[in-house]
Amino acid sequence: MLFTIINIIVFVAFIIGLYIMAKRHVSFPKRVFTALGVGILYGVAIHLIYDVDSSITKQTTDWFSVVGDGYIALLQMIVIPLIFISIVSAFTKIQIGEKFAKIGVWIFVFLIGTVAIAAIVGIISALIFGLDASTIDLGNAESSRGSEIASQAKDMTAQTLPQQILELLPSNPFLDFTGQRTTSTIAVVIFAAFIGFAFLRVMRKQPESGNVLKRGIDALYALVMSIVTFVLRLTPYGILAIMTNTIATSDFAAIWTLGKFVIASYAALITMYIIHLIIIGGIGLNPITFVKKTGEVLLFAFTSRSSAGTLPLNVQTQKTRLGVPDGIANFSASFGLSIGQNGCAGIYPAMLAVMVAPAAGVEVNLQFILSVIGVVIISSFGVAGVGGGATFASILVLSTLNLPVALAGVLISVEPLIDMGRTALNVNDSMLAGAGTAKLTDNLDKDTYNDSTYGELTANN
Repeated sequence: MLFTIINIIVFVAFIIGLYIMAKRHVSFPKRVFTALGVGILYGVAIHLIYDVDSSITKQTTDWFSVVGDGYIALLQMIVIPLIFISIVSAFTKIQIGEKFAKIGVWIFVFLIGTVAIAAIVGIISALIFGLDASTIDLGNAESSRGSEIASQAKDMTAQTLPQQILELLPSNPFLDFTGQRTTSTIAVVIFAAFIGFAFLRVMRKQPESGNVLKRGIDALYALVMSIVTFVLRLTPYGILAIMTNTIATSDFAAIWTLGKFVIASYAALITMYIIHLIIIGGIGLNPITFVKKTGEVLLFAFTSRSSAGTLPLNVQTQKTRLGVPDGIANFSASFGLSIGQNGCAGIYPAMLAVMVAPAAGVEVNLQFILSVIGVVIISSFGVAGVGGGATFASILVLSTLNLPVALAGVLISVEPLIDMGRTALNVNDSMLAGAGTAKLTDNLDKDTYNDSTYGELTANN
């Protein structure tokens, strides 16, 4: 117990250090990066000094989880309200008519088009690296995770495809606001869209009532964003705890064994990121400028592993740095949370399908590859923005292809490492959709996009 107390005291000292940095107005990215580095080093120290299976390590990380898991819980708390109010608010900030339809179409084209490309990239990476789940020995953690995933799959695959499509609809939106269903996120998105279209109708037929509703929506949006800003300011402390626990409890031997999958995953993620930049260049925007102005948001997404938690910074970056109009920024960022996530719903399940196929005796031929791409596109609807989204997409893809879903558990040891890159790619794709849509619909403020001077984001204050 003495060593556990010492570990906690050291951890509290690091927390105080981060707090002092905030008081001295050290920028938000520097504090997050510092927390990331300190967390990794402290995690390695605990791992090497006490060993991953020691009672001291378990007690220590249990206490650290109060900060780390508490931070994740707060992110989850704001996800559904944030998605709902962001989409509804987007309807109050966008023009009605032909342009509205064109904007929606282009956002979907970017999100769904890139997830299809991401699936292809994932398949190619898996084939090049020769990934095969049958060559991996399952330990207790992997077997337990596999059983859990198989249990989830039974509930999700008991219905036919038409019934699963119906499950996306918000038959009880109040239930979906609690996040109790696997499809709650997309259901809330659909419900918010209905509210938004209803607002446009009221605005057109009863302008006075519409203006009252707009003020109410704007006020609610401001309230939710205030809560979000408070939660985001806790990020450095949450990242410190999460990274310390992740490294301290990681099975280094398993990571070494699965190292090829980690390398293959990041090879695919980096390749897809480069494709994003090629698309940016192809529509006439400077990709280097895009990289510079979105770097802070990607760092936050990478360290927090939460697409939803990154939503406020995502929207603000699009508006103030990339010159994307308010409405388009809100739409692309919000829809990007549940539709077409390139990392979690594109690359990951596609790679997993190719990896699991040999273990199930399925030949990876052209027909199989085309099936994977098609299923990935369909299953990319409704992926949650905080934790578990990749698992949800993987279950849908593997079960639809009649592959053993339990084998998805083989990657539990390296899941956090891969999830960092997946989340950053998800967020980048939604910003690509926003900037690309604004450019192709002639709504982009090119002066803002090309401006080399830009301030810090709100969460830094």
